Amino acid sequence: MAVSRVTQRLDAINPGTYIGSGKLQEVKALLHEFDADLVIFDDELSAAQLRNIERELDCKVLDRTALILDIFAMRANTREAALQIELAQYAYRLPRLTRQWTHLSRQAVGGVGLRGPGETQLEIDRREIQRRMSQIRAELEHVRQQRGLRRRRRRRTGISVVSIVGYTNAGKSTLLNALSGSEVLAEDKLFATLDPTTKNVVLPDGKRVLFTDTVGFIQKLPTELVVSFRATLEEVHEADLLVHVADASDTNVVEKVIAVEQVLAEIGAGDKPVLMVLNKIDLVDPDVLSRSSHERFSAAMPPLMRLRERYAEPVLISAEQGVGLGELLAAVAHALAATMMAVETVIPYDMGDALNLWHEHGLVDTLDYADDGIHVTGRLPRWVAGRLGLLPDRDEDDIAAEPLMSALD
Repeated sequence: MAVSRVTQRLDAINPGTYIGSGKLQEVKALLHEFDADLVIFDDELSAAQLRNIERELDCKVLDRTALILDIFAMRANTREAALQIELAQYAYRLPRLTRQWTHLSRQAVGGVGLRGPGETQLEIDRREIQRRMSQIRAELEHVRQQRGLRRRRRRRTGISVVSIVGYTNAGKSTLLNALSGSEVLAEDKLFATLDPTTKNVVLPDGKRVLFTDTVGFIQKLPTELVVSFRATLEEVHEADLLVHVADASDTNVVEKVIAVEQVLAEIGAGDKPVLMVLNKIDLVDPDVLSRSSHERFSAAMPPLMRLRERYAEPVLISAEQGVGLGELLAAVAHALAATMMAVETVIPYDMGDALNLWHEHGLVDTLDYADDGIHVTGRLPRWVAGRLGLLPDRDEDDIAAEPLMSALD
């Protein structure tokens, strides 16, 4: 339980103790007043700052990164998640080793900031940490390759993939449960979900898509986590559409949406098509829900006004109450259709499988049965167009020479 909070405005961070010496003495006095034994800094501290502050305060000190890593360690329920967290913890601790330590203990110690690899009062050996990090990277690389194989098999089935992203605790897992009828862990706590979970969902137009729930993002996501969760975040990078879930009742929703966008850009997914979804509208003034969408924004959700510059028509839902889910699925279908490319071609009569593929995964606007084959116009996902040999960057002679042959691969 937090017993006090201290803030300070500085023109520049103190290189030795992060905060000023006077403020440090104020924190020390509060420690004695409340008989506290832990100080947490809401930013990352350097190794020198951490040592200096602990020496001055004579108590355990955690920075933002260490606290987040500890929370993640408590949420790791699978082998993969545990490996990812362990790697992140080692990456964080390695530059913070001090010469007074001489042995790496493999015994985990309970308590905030001490989970995972664990520490004793013996020295952590740098070479042992590096050796263990190499082992973990090899295991995670194997996981990444397995995920890649599954994604390729999934692509061959032709099902579009939608990744649910958002700030932690925005309701992503609850939404996946509501859409798919599954029972993914959904709790009112930070980082309840660390491993991606994928479920089949049928859209209003009858097409099946895969919805993937991903780890929640946060402001100032530690670099160690971005690197170690590469295999998990690749699910976001490979998605056809991102459903960005935000908590409509959160007064800091704008800042959290921006934080998610920054993480998406950092992992190379900043240019993905995004559908903004405002969740938990059941926690917004109910009198406003009967008004128009524009009135909702201006009267009920003033913090969201700034978001309209990025997302003109967000979908309003309550995943927990089942409100707006039909509208969300319709919006997903529309957004996926918008990512398709316009195609006009002739399908030979002996290649009906190609037309079936088109009907299953694309949109057919016109069909004309002529002597030379079936003249089709419509829209296709780019990967389907590639399998049919219809990508616009291919030479037209090549397309004519081997029409649609790859559709039957």
